[in-house]
Amino acid sequence: MTIREKQQEIIDEFAFLDDWEQKYEYIIDLGKELKGLAEDKKTDENLIKGCQSKVWIDAEFTDGKLYFNADSDGILPKGIVSLLVSIYSGHSTTEILDSDFEFISAIGLQEFLSPSRANGLMAMTKQIKFYAVAYQLKS
Repeated sequence: MTIREKQQEIIDEFAFLDDWEQKYEYIIDLGKELKGLAEDKKTDENLIKGCQSKVWIDAEFTDGKLYFNADSDGILPKGIVSLLVSIYSGHSTTEILDSDFEFISAIGLQEFLSPSRANGLMAMTKQIKFYAVAYQLKS
């Protein structure tokens, strides 16, 4: 499945949820499904700067694709980063760099986050793009 198809799937899922309470519950449930990171991966290098909670994103480059894993000490940020991991993990650096984050606006997520949580979300998306650039330069 392409990144765009995954994004559209998320947009469609959110369309079935009636209000933001249900959307928050859905995001929190996504976070509960995230396998998390081993303690040795929760380093300053993997820590996302700009998040209200602690959020870590780690990436591995295997067979021409980036695989992300993440964790957070906050339940909502863990759900948000889980959403991003599910969309972008398993794709080439080119696919990631050619993609956008318009689905965030389409589901209305940024509008309903506090300013500090919205800043954290943007920091997470930038980190995913950063990993794609870094691994593209290495290969």
